[in-house]
This record gives sequence, C-alpha cells and structure tokens, in this order.
Amino acid sequence: MTTFFESIAASLTAPATVRSRVTVPLRFPDGFTAVAEVLTFHGLADGKEHLLLAFGDWDGMLHDAADGGNTPLVRLHSECLTGDVFGSERCDCGPQLREAVEQISAAGGFLLYLRQEGRGIGLYSKLDAYALQDTGLDTYEANRALGHGDDERDYTAAAQMLDAVGATSVRLLTNNPDKAAQLTSLGITIAEQVPTGVHLSEANHRYLAAKRDHTAHTLDLAPAAVERVLDPAADEPAPPAVETVNTAPGPGRILDRVDALIPRLRERAEATEQLRRLPESTMAELKAAGVFEMLSPKALGGSGLGVDTYAEVVRRLSRGCASTAWTAGHLAEHVWMLARWPQRVQQEVFAGGPAPLAAATGAPVGTAEKVTGGYAISGHWSFASGVMHSEWALLAVQHHGVRMQALVPVAELELLDVWHTAGLRGTGSNDLTAEQLFVPDHRVQDWALLGSADNPGSRIHPDPILHTPMAILLNLVAPSAALGAAEHAVELFREGMMVRRGKNTVETRQSDSLLAQARFAQAYGQLATARLHWEEAVRLVAGADARLSNLDDGGRAAYRLSLALSGEASAEAVRLVAAGSGGSAQRLAHPLQRIQRDVNVLLSHPTLAIDPILEQAGRGLLGLVFTVPSF
Repeated sequence: MTTFFESIAASLTAPATVRSRVTVPLRFPDGFTAVAEVLTFHGLADGKEHLLLAFGDWDGMLHDAADGGNTPLVRLHSECLTGDVFGSERCDCGPQLREAVEQISAAGGFLLYLRQEGRGIGLYSKLDAYALQDTGLDTYEANRALGHGDDERDYTAAAQMLDAVGATSVRLLTNNPDKAAQLTSLGITIAEQVPTGVHLSEANHRYLAAKRDHTAHTLDLAPAAVERVLDPAADEPAPPAVETVNTAPGPGRILDRVDALIPRLRERAEATEQLRRLPESTMAELKAAGVFEMLSPKALGGSGLGVDTYAEVVRRLSRGCASTAWTAGHLAEHVWMLARWPQRVQQEVFAGGPAPLAAATGAPVGTAEKVTGGYAISGHWSFASGVMHSEWALLAVQHHGVRMQALVPVAELELLDVWHTAGLRGTGSNDLTAEQLFVPDHRVQDWALLGSADNPGSRIHPDPILHTPMAILLNLVAPSAALGAAEHAVELFREGMMVRRGKNTVETRQSDSLLAQARFAQAYGQLATARLHWEEAVRLVAGADARLSNLDDGGRAAYRLSLALSGEASAEAVRLVAAGSGGSAQRLAHPLQRIQRDVNVLLSHPTLAIDPILEQAGRGLLGLVFTVPSF
C-alpha cells in the first residue's frame, strides 16, 4: 500500500534545482558569528521561498560521504517570526536556531529555513492560537479549536532541497520524530538522529511538555528541572531561563576550522594582494572560525586560549596566505590588549561582542598634552596593520617622557593610503594621523602598566593569558607567519618536482635530478631547523607558569633568539625553493614568488631583525644587562 508521503514524492514531476548561491555573514544577539552560503531553488513542490544555509566545507563533506565518510549534519527549522526575530519565550525556536547554526558550523552541513510559520498554520493563526492558550488550552488543543491539525508541516520541499545539493543521507538534528519519518518516506536516508538541547523557560514549559506528550518529541523535562525554573525559591539554585554557555571554540575546534580555511585563503591570495587588505569573505570566515576571539577572556564570550594555540593559528593561516596570517594574528592580539584595560574601557569596547577589532601602532610615537578631562594627542603613526577592518586604534603617545597608549575610534582619525609594498601587501598597514585630537582620561593608560603581567585586566579576568607580558605575544606573529609560509613553499616545491617535466634536461621529472634532490633536502632541512627553533620558543613561554614572572634575562634572550633563528631558517628554506623552481616562479601571481616577497618583508620587521637580536640575546645569555630595556 502506498503511504501518503510516498504518493507526494511520486507526484513530483521534476526535481528542484539550485537557483542562486550567495555568501552571508551571520551574527546573533549574543555575539556568535558564522558564515553561511545561502541557496535558493527553482521547482519546489509548494512554491514557497524556502532557504538552505550551507556551513563549512559542505562540498567536500558530500564527496567524503559518498566514499563512506561523515554525512552532513542537517536541521529542518520552520520559520518562527516571534521566536527567531523577536526573541519570544513562548517557544524554543530562537534558541534552537542559534544552537543549530553553531553545531552545523562546527560539523559541516545544512540548515533548511522553511517558510512554515506556526507548524504550518500561518502567523495570524498562530497568534490566534496563542490567545486560546492564554485561556488554558495547550498548543495542540488551540490548533484544533481553530480548525487546524496538530502539525500541518510538509517536508517535501525540504527533501527536494537536500536532493538538489546531493545530500541524500544526513545526520538529522531534531527532537521531532515526524521530521525523520517524512524525510525517510521522501527518499532521504537518516544516518543518525541527533537531539537538540532542551531550552526550558518559565514561559515555554507547558509548550515543551505538550510537544513531548502529543507528538512524542524526545524532550527530557525532569520534574526537578521544571520546578527549579518555575520556582526560583526552591532549595536548589534556579538555572537561567535558557542556559548560558560560552560558545567560543576550544583549541582543537579552532585549529580544525583554520585548517578548513587554508584552501580558500590560497585561492584568494592574489586578490588579497591586489586589494591591499583582506577580502570581506576572508574576514567573515575568520570571524566565524573564532580567530579574533581566541585570546578574548571567557567571561566576555571569548575562548581565553593560550600562547601556544595563538602561535599555531598564525602559523597555519600563513600556510594559506601570509597577509591573512599577519592581519588576523595582530587583530586577535589587539583584542587581548584591549582586555588588559580597566573595566570602564572594557565595558565600552566589548559591548558589541567578544572580539572588538582594533589596529595598534607605536611607530613613531605621538604626543599627548594634558587638557581638562583628558589629553589632546597629535601624531603620524605608521604600520597600522588591520586598520581597514578596525573600529578602534591603539596609538603610542608620550606625555612628559612617559610612554602611554591612547584608545581612539578610527573614525576620528585621518587614514592615509600609503601601503604600497613588495610583500605583505594584503595587510593594509596604512598610516594614521591626528592633530590635537581629544581623548578622554579613561582611554589613555600608562604603557608600562598595560604591558606588565599585573595589568588592570588581569585583576578582572582569571584567564592566564592576561598575565602574559605584552612583549611575549608582540614578538610571535612574524616568526609564526614566516614558518607557515615556508612550509607552504616547501610543499609547493615538492609537488612541482614530482609532476613537472624538466626543461633542457633528460629527466622525466625534476625529482629525478640528483641536484634537485639535494636542493629539496637542503630546503627540508632548513624548514626543520626553523620549526625546531619556533617550537622551542613557544615551549619557553607556554609552560605551566602562566604569569611568566620567573622568566629571567637568560630565558628572555633564549626566547627572542629562537624566534629570530626560526625566521632566518624559514627565509633560507624559501630562498632555496624559489631558486630551484624555474622561471615560472618569478611571475607576480605565482604562489612561490608571493611567499618569497612576504617572507622578505617579515624579516625586516623589528621582531626578526637579526643583528640587534643577536647582540641583546648574547648579553642576556652571558648574564649581562640588556642595553635595550624592552628586549
């Protein structure tokens, strides 16, 4: 006997087809961000404008699923204007939507936003049902009183959408058994049913209980939990209406997300150079991956991660694009710098979320004059990396011989488009100027205080990373970026040697040449040296003593020396690769040519300038006093 859903499926005259695809960055009220590729369709059975939001490397996941790998995570979410947009607590739709986007962003898959308001009865009818519920009926009884069914939703269009993108086997994120039953009848295989959270509040407990009792939703509504929500004066403390959790990614998840970005960063590397800033698509993906919030305190919604994860993220991003690694590394670092400020400033800059974006520059130092209520600052500051994407600027100023830092909205500064360089062109490290610009007292702080292990933010937040002296992280970006770029260069060299036919030689492949084999071994050895020095430096500052207060001059010298030697070895590996890669590698668009230029610029940065580092490191290792106190 043909079932109802089978007859619907059979009645479809043609499959749906994808109509359009567009990338949309998403931001939720709690600050969580994600990037979705939104698909629209032709030929949906009900003629409605349903949407499919794709997250992560979904094309790759579908390919892997066909070979027996993981299937995509899928959520069918029916439109709920009151809950999704206005935050109504009479249902759990808004929290479920937020939860689904985070889970699918992390796992890869699809959220289908289906235009089926009020379980298919429409917005006005749903509000009429709300009025009846206020008289004592539950949600299903109210629907029936209005002449509607318990649930009038039809997932035929959802099955068409999934079929159109090739997702014929899915892990379904739901507590509703009807969704799984309909999709199965429509030809979609449910590899696993993944339950959603129980978003219980005082306003929706009867609604959730009705879903459990009438339509067998798998909801665990233990009496004790309900009692705690309904009676805050009960013996046990009441949980919040919707459990508040820190959703920032941990070390493993953020590194996985960064790895997934690398192919797209490589595809955009040339465009990034030409733009002389990061593309908006790259910025959106970095935000969605949690890169900018990785050093932000947990209490502010950040990840509160350590030095080792931070350095590894910069290194891996540079395997895709050195300009992206440089910019993202510094913007993340500047979030950490803002978290070191006093509470008043933190309340101001973190009001919009856990990762306010700020450029920071200290060269050359500007001037600050004390005026009523604050300071008047003037200066011309260079190398403001990330300023093209920033709301704030951290500027070095001097007042009566004391170095200070002023926090200023970028909109109040003049931006000079001067970043025309051979390498790291995509960082947009332009200049900023100001003349007698007023900055209130609370947004000007002593640099020595902000840079110390015992800074104002470290007394507010328990995250160990805030006790790390400022100089530790300031010195990490350039060598980490150089190492990641060198790793990419050696990878490209190996690939080219294995497949390319040599010119003017008798060898079939370049790898068949004894000289080429020796050159590759040299490059590989230099890369190994760079990696070992870098790992030693990270080990020195990422140990159990999070405050690093006992890192003596010898330890600081060893740290800076290891980073400098890592940068030198990375540059030598890139030089060997470029010299052995033929004339084609000299084209401006060639990845190796770009890597070589980027690494050359990295080595000119003060954090990798070898001569002064060797001098000061030698003094520190010999037990002599540093002649550069900031070292």
